[in-house]
Amino acid sequence: MDLNSTPTPARLLGPAEIRGLAEQLSVRPTKTLGQNFVHDPNTVRKIVATAGVQPDDIALEVGPGLGSLTLALLDNAARVTAVEIDPVLAQQLPITVAGRAPDLAGRLTVIESDALRVGGAQVAAAGAPTVLVANLPYNVAVPVLLHLLAEVPTLRTVLVMVQLEVADRLAAGPGSRVYGVPSVKAAYYGSVRKAGTVGRNVFWPEPNVESGLVRIDLRAADERVTVDRTALWAVIDAAFAQRRKTLRAALAGWAGSPAAAERILVAAGVDPRERGEKLGVAEFAAIAAARA
Repeated sequence: MDLNSTPTPARLLGPAEIRGLAEQLSVRPTKTLGQNFVHDPNTVRKIVATAGVQPDDIALEVGPGLGSLTLALLDNAARVTAVEIDPVLAQQLPITVAGRAPDLAGRLTVIESDALRVGGAQVAAAGAPTVLVANLPYNVAVPVLLHLLAEVPTLRTVLVMVQLEVADRLAAGPGSRVYGVPSVKAAYYGSVRKAGTVGRNVFWPEPNVESGLVRIDLRAADERVTVDRTALWAVIDAAFAQRRKTLRAALAGWAGSPAAAERILVAAGVDPRERGEKLGVAEFAAIAAARA
């Protein structure tokens, strides 16, 4: 390709191409890997647009599957690093991209790995990612998201598609009925909001649930609460393990006794009679810091 010419856009995958690729590879989507392949070009365009991917972005994608979203990302980003656990799909993805986006194939790096185990240095080898855009497997969506947020500090924006119920939890604020551990931990990293819903009919096979888009605009590390993350996670987990109890009772095991929990809570400026579902990240950080 002439370096001064405009790359030819990728030819996105539709329902016939998705099924054809799956048949060619003898791929049968499995619930174990949470495989539901998006086959609607308009949906992947919407995801990339909602993520606000820019020409200088390095995009990180998890679970690219047959490549629907990957092709749309390559049209918009400087580079794409795709992490795929399935060896058959990982080996096919560069072939698909070379066939459907030959001008953009050089922008793609594929890492064959479990996203729950992939390391930050491995991901950054092809360029430090600035945006995470992914259709996350429903069964491990929150663990994968939190792992990558911890491992890839260069991310500025996250746009993930997850089960609608999980999207509601991630975006929930203090006091909400569905506010919990995922809500607080995601909010530690940045501003979290729901960014749309996705119907079942754009997937093959169709899932039994609706999907939702969640966007996180990340804060720089020096703008986050200044407390050790491991200590913060411990108090959050303890507070929600018995969410119906007051914090004095719920944090008794974590603190050593109900009385010790009360002393820490008072020192942190938190009412011991309050429940964890009413607190935001700053209050949990104050509790963790008061025990340190």
